[in-house]
Amino acid sequence: MATTAPTERASDRTPEESEAAADTGGNGHVHSTERESREVAESARQTDWSETSFMRQFFEGDFRLDLIHPPPTPDPEEQARGREFLDRLTAFVRENVDGDAIDREGHVPEEVLDGLRELGAFGIRIPEEYGGLGLSQLTYNKALGIVSSRCASTGAFLSAHQSIGVPKPLTLFGTEDQKERFLPRIAAGALSAFALTEPEVGSDPANLATTAELSSDGSHWILNGEKLWCTNGPRAELMVVMCRTPPREGVKAKRPITAFIVETAQEGVSVEHECHFMGLRGLSNGIIRFQDVKVPAENLVGEEGGGLRLALVTLNTGRLSLPAFCAASGKQLLQVSRRWAAERNQWGQAIGKHDAVAQMLGSMAARTFAMEAGVELTSRMADAGTYDLRMEAALAKMWHSEVAWDVANDALQIRGGRGYETADSLRDRGEDPIPVERALRDLRINLIFEGSSEIMRLFIAREAVDTHLKVAGDMVDPSKPMGTRLKAAVRGGFHYAWWYPSRWIGWGRWPRYSEFGPLAPHLRYVERTSRRLARALFHCMVRFGGGLEKRQAVLGRAVDVGAEAFMMAATCVRARELVRENPDDRSSEELADVFCRGARIRIERSFRELFGPEDRATYEAARGAMEDRYAWLEEGVLEMASSN
Repeated sequence: MATTAPTERASDRTPEESEAAADTGGNGHVHSTERESREVAESARQTDWSETSFMRQFFEGDFRLDLIHPPPTPDPEEQARGREFLDRLTAFVRENVDGDAIDREGHVPEEVLDGLRELGAFGIRIPEEYGGLGLSQLTYNKALGIVSSRCASTGAFLSAHQSIGVPKPLTLFGTEDQKERFLPRIAAGALSAFALTEPEVGSDPANLATTAELSSDGSHWILNGEKLWCTNGPRAELMVVMCRTPPREGVKAKRPITAFIVETAQEGVSVEHECHFMGLRGLSNGIIRFQDVKVPAENLVGEEGGGLRLALVTLNTGRLSLPAFCAASGKQLLQVSRRWAAERNQWGQAIGKHDAVAQMLGSMAARTFAMEAGVELTSRMADAGTYDLRMEAALAKMWHSEVAWDVANDALQIRGGRGYETADSLRDRGEDPIPVERALRDLRINLIFEGSSEIMRLFIAREAVDTHLKVAGDMVDPSKPMGTRLKAAVRGGFHYAWWYPSRWIGWGRWPRYSEFGPLAPHLRYVERTSRRLARALFHCMVRFGGGLEKRQAVLGRAVDVGAEAFMMAATCVRARELVRENPDDRSSEELADVFCRGARIRIERSFRELFGPEDRATYEAARGAMEDRYAWLEEGVLEMASSN
């Protein structure tokens, strides 16, 4: 969590910061200081909360179930159009997409992409006025689930193209002229990409090295630099590129980062390397180099110096699609696991009747239902257009990616050797070619891209304590003058004299939420958890003060509480809706109950371990490892990287 710090001069730096600023990492790239990195990230944050945020209020101790129950109602006309599209998409994918072949060959055939183009699949979210299908986030996520259930690499083409590629930032920040020039092409299937990451830049944009200089006549910008891990990049026609631009009068940002639309056919754009990965082997991903690339001035997206905010907002909305991949995978793995558990006999009965396997299978079913509920709720909230979903999107991305990985791991364990064996090998020896091994590989990246789990926890934690920082942030900021800190202390005293006692007051007992029947106790628990979590965050602020941002493990546990509570609420709301639609089928309540029971155990564990008495010792062990103190432990093995 970063509080906005004053402008820093080189003379203001500590010796350690000066050393860090001079660190080139052996490659000529000068790294920013920790303070500079925080300043850049903080300056790009969305500071306003003009729309409702369910989770922001939850972290402040105010559980507003009315914001998500009943959930927003989908538009019937759009849903009808969406069903027709999804039916055609399902038929095409079933007949034309071979996930095993794509995984084996490391390439999605052009004819597959052409078929998707003909269906309009590259313009699902683009408005009809620009040649797209104009469908909802809910329909879009269902489409991603259908495609990725056969081949996650093919699904990634659609997602990278629409969720974070050119269409999203253009829709949010582009001019009408830009939309008219580019969106029809993109809707027709001109692949797009998003270029932010660099060899020295992952989640720290202060170290961005790609530059853009305005020509002397102001007609174009000249781009130079290199982008790493650019999904769709090697096959893209268009991409949004984040560049460092010179500070200029009238540009608000102190260290300007600006976004440009770049045509890959332009002179100076080249694919330097195509990357290959553990999973998503059909993904088109690589290193893109820009050498004196002339980009027309009218291709600047948003305002000069506003590129980082554009990137963050784009990623916020883009994260709404990744949970759809996770939920679809969970459904497939559950299907495979339950069938195998019923068919495979060991020790005189089906393996699913042995308690060890049954525990995994029952948990898989409950967690898969929770994943579906999370996707359904966040999609419908996005379509309503009345919510600020930056926290919900980040929580869903983090939680779904981690849970889907756990589900895949359990599925492989239930399938045993057949789970570890490749589909091709199973097919060659006459068994069902069920690609559990591929699913596990494909899912692992979800914990890393579009914001790693660790970064997501920090992002969510920063937003969770936003009100506290606004009220008392100056009080715990050591860079502030003593007078400013004293004023903040007085202001905070008045605020917390009311706020803190109110977090102890509330009715989280029977008969509240009784309309949820057997799930009501779980929602009452969520309501109590909201106030308890708000108090815990306040205690963290008091205990650690300005050092709280360094206690990332503590903040992560607080975020985990919020994530589990959010998923409990989403699961109960979805189960209630399904029962109302079909009162004779209460199976959704059964799954919601199992999930909530497990979530309560995980929440209580996080609260018990919140302050992490072992964190300091573990941190020191990490320092020791980096300083070669434990190098003796590595004796008897060879280096992983061969010199041959």
